[in-house]
Amino acid sequence: MFKKVLIAEDFQGDNKSIVDTLKAKLRIPEVQEEFYCDKAFNRLKVAHINQEAYDVLITDLSFKKDHTHQNLVSGYELIEVSRKLQPDIKIIVNSMEENPVQIKTLFDSYKINAYVCKGRQSLDELVKAMELVRDGAFYISPQIDLNLGKNVFELDELDLVILKNLANGLSKKQIRVKLKKMDLRPNSESAIDKRVSKLFDEFGAKNSTELVAKLIREGLI
Repeated sequence: MFKKVLIAEDFQGDNKSIVDTLKAKLRIPEVQEEFYCDKAFNRLKVAHINQEAYDVLITDLSFKKDHTHQNLVSGYELIEVSRKLQPDIKIIVNSMEENPVQIKTLFDSYKINAYVCKGRQSLDELVKAMELVRDGAFYISPQIDLNLGKNVFELDELDLVILKNLANGLSKKQIRVKLKKMDLRPNSESAIDKRVSKLFDEFGAKNSTELVAKLIREGLI
């Protein structure tokens, strides 16, 4: 079983329950907790530098803002920087989010290892997730149907780059320049037009503004 686990969760009661469960049921000797993403990432960095890396990061997605200034304000950001720092760390998300599209994005783009949906059985699920992840498998709470979020896997890298730049207000000409710099092809304005038109049809959007709004709402960009 894992020996060193870090929990990033901003509610003290949730933290304590997870810590107690991991120690009691899985006999994990070192379980530490942080209420802020920045502090959690600092722990990961120090442990990594000292060659005492954590085996698992368990994190929520949403963190309530308060008077403390934070650079990392969400679990998404924490996951992204943690994976870059320590590519082999196991990451388990423990969250209220039930949107299959967003959850599928976590597996596909953020490379998480398990998703536990908070609820009455979430502590038992977390134990099961830890055991499966330890054995090289993945875990998703049974009430989440990832088939409902199939569009996330139909979008390739070129689609995502175009969509993100449209969301940031760039023109097709500006997007073309970015695609050329990234060596992504096809990158002509006509090719971008065709891609965007296809996305209009797939997502039932009438224009770029509506398309971007729908994709943001569905958690794709």
